[in-house]
Amino acid sequence: MRVRTRSTAIIGTVCLVATLALTAASADEPTSPQQAAKVTLKNVTTAQNPTAGAAGPGGKLWIAERPGTVRVLDSNGLSQPVLDISAETTTDGERGLLGIAFDKRFAHFYISFTNLEGTSTVDEFAVRNGKVQPQTRRTVITQTQPYANHNGGDIKFGPDGYLYIALGDGGSGGDPHGNGQNLDTLLGKLLRIDPRGGKPYAIPSDNPFVNDPNAKDEIWAYGLRNPWRFSFDSGTGDLFIGDVGQNDWEEIDWAPASSKGGENYGWAQMEGTHPFRGGTEPANHVPPVHEYDRANFGCSVTGGFVYRGKAIPALKGQYVYSDYCDGTVRSLQLKNGKVTAVNDLGVNGGEVISFAQGGNGELYVLAIGGSVFRIDPA
Repeated sequence: MRVRTRSTAIIGTVCLVATLALTAASADEPTSPQQAAKVTLKNVTTAQNPTAGAAGPGGKLWIAERPGTVRVLDSNGLSQPVLDISAETTTDGERGLLGIAFDKRFAHFYISFTNLEGTSTVDEFAVRNGKVQPQTRRTVITQTQPYANHNGGDIKFGPDGYLYIALGDGGSGGDPHGNGQNLDTLLGKLLRIDPRGGKPYAIPSDNPFVNDPNAKDEIWAYGLRNPWRFSFDSGTGDLFIGDVGQNDWEEIDWAPASSKGGENYGWAQMEGTHPFRGGTEPANHVPPVHEYDRANFGCSVTGGFVYRGKAIPALKGQYVYSDYCDGTVRSLQLKNGKVTAVNDLGVNGGEVISFAQGGNGELYVLAIGGSVFRIDPA
């Protein structure tokens, strides 16, 4: 996440795509995309700097607003705040309320935010009868941040029932503290924890570094710069990470559902498939499944979701994403972990900061200026 002065609020942290001329991650990727699905963006509501969304009880979409509020979207529009932590967070730099998630039974609700000191924090609330219970609030995990950018902040429950937490490399530029490749810090990592298995949480016994005395047990994957948005394919369980680049390359990383974790995505030795400032490619580097340069107005990849809704059959199984500066909504078609087509869906969401997946699998596009769009068939 990187602040853009031309933006209304935030983030050059977000994600991907540039244009059909984007550089592909694999040499065998076609130079021209297949026929794209025909879609339109329907503006369903306006929020205050929306940063994240999650399907909640009853299939309703809950939306996080960066200043610290959470609202619920229904047929009447956005509700009044069902949660308000605006007195506990700040919107300077790339801070604020950055992520929300429910466990699979909708029994607990989680928020990811930076507190007034800038510390990344994940808190838990019990949910009863579809409502957050403020008196049950507890802090699950915290991580101090040396700078006000590259917080990451996305949270998701994986198919395995564990909570995954994305943290950037700590900020500034060029990873000055070497956090991306340092397994002794949680910064620059994707974490995996069991928030209900211990106090304040438990470490899954099959996390990749639990037997390594020189590594943090919480780490699932590393070598990330600013994994602003990640998701799991609800159909296959595959993991997709939109990792924001430094100067030249935006990348989307992928891991199959069968992964045992431990992937090294290369930062800060690598930016995408390219050595960064004379870096040496790690022997265990997992290159991105797709990358693009910034020649066509892209600046910050915004990772999305694999489409599993029913409204747009031609889009099914494709990974939908965008870029904060470019705003064009695009999709990747993959087969056996390789990109087979890059599609321009012909719609633009403006400063796209995030995506959300509704309870019915339909996708929403969130623009930092406030617009919340649903991707509908054209």
